[in-house]
Amino acid sequence: MADLTRYWFPAKRFGWGWGPPTTWQGWVVMLAFAACELGLGLRFLPSRVPTFAIGSLVLTALLIAVCLVKGEPPAWRWGERDR
Repeated sequence: MADLTRYWFPAKRFGWGWGPPTTWQGWVVMLAFAACELGLGLRFLPSRVPTFAIGSLVLTALLIAVCLVKGEPPAWRWGERDR
């Protein structure tokens, strides 16, 4: 059975936010995000920049929402101290 508590996006070691995905589901989300951004660019640039910008903001908001739900809770981190 799959581990349902495993984070798709781990917290960064330094700073605030998430690092690269650690599961295949996280990689699928990132590839879908990149494909949608590329599709927006091919469809709306260079003639309809405002439409591209709004679409990009929506896609980014969706990516952040997925990271909030399936990622480690974000917090400012200073790295692990050597013991």
